Amino acid sequence: MKNLQLPSWLQDTLYVVIGILFCGFALKSFLVPNSFFDGGVTGISLLLHELYHWNIAYVIVIANIPFIIMGAFQINKTYAIKTVIAIIGLGLCLSFINYPLVTSDKLLTSIFGGVFMGIGVGLAIRGGCALDGIEVLALYTGKRIAFTISEIILGINIVIFLIAAIKLGLPTSLYSILTYYTASKTISFVIEGLEEYTGVTIISGQSEQIKRELVMTLGRGITIYKGERGFLKDSFDVSAPVDIIFTVVTRLEVRRLRNVVYEIDAKAFVFTSTIKEAAGGVLKKRARH
Repeated sequence: MKNLQLPSWLQDTLYVVIGILFCGFALKSFLVPNSFFDGGVTGISLLLHELYHWNIAYVIVIANIPFIIMGAFQINKTYAIKTVIAIIGLGLCLSFINYPLVTSDKLLTSIFGGVFMGIGVGLAIRGGCALDGIEVLALYTGKRIAFTISEIILGINIVIFLIAAIKLGLPTSLYSILTYYTASKTISFVIEGLEEYTGVTIISGQSEQIKRELVMTLGRGITIYKGERGFLKDSFDVSAPVDIIFTVVTRLEVRRLRNVVYEIDAKAFVFTSTIKEAAGGVLKKRARH
């Protein structure tokens, strides 16, 4: 089966090309005909197109150029080159592919326009580039002011939607916010997929049996931290050494793991944390993206 696996560069190219086609579909079949917006540079481009009737293909390419240049310094030149090729590809897609108008229903446009835009942007990210340069700006700005990248992106998008509300009406702005929300959730799903990893930490007096079950029954890799348990309010000076177990599973496996642990020790302390990316070790194999 390994011999049938596509080379990584070909996988990246397919992701980006399909992503461009999805973004073009979202723009030409949903957002542009209905005067809807998205967040980020795409939202700025759509807003300029609607206010000044500039060609959306040209606007998207030109608006992203400063952020692509910034990305060459903030990330790397390879990323910038791949991104500029992808943005130009999107511009060509918008110029030469005649996508049909799918619907004029505002709710359907806001939801499915966001879904298809999110699929396109997410696939491009999995291909190693971007179709919207707003995160590069946030990365650059975040190093100079005391705000997180998410807060900076949120602030920029608030300005975009406020201008849209003033110039084009509050309903259009509200529907566009729904489009942006749908797109952002879809992007997360496309990038992380169903197999988004979850870190699980287990503290139990039955750690030896739990370790054996996790490894031998569930086939999980584990890491052990040495700690102490006890320190209760009524017996603060009483404690005992304990092996703190840490493992990484997909979110679909969390319930099964909890059941295994609680069958051994119903009082075990189990907590989880989301892991955005994991590689190596004893993990269920999935695509490197």
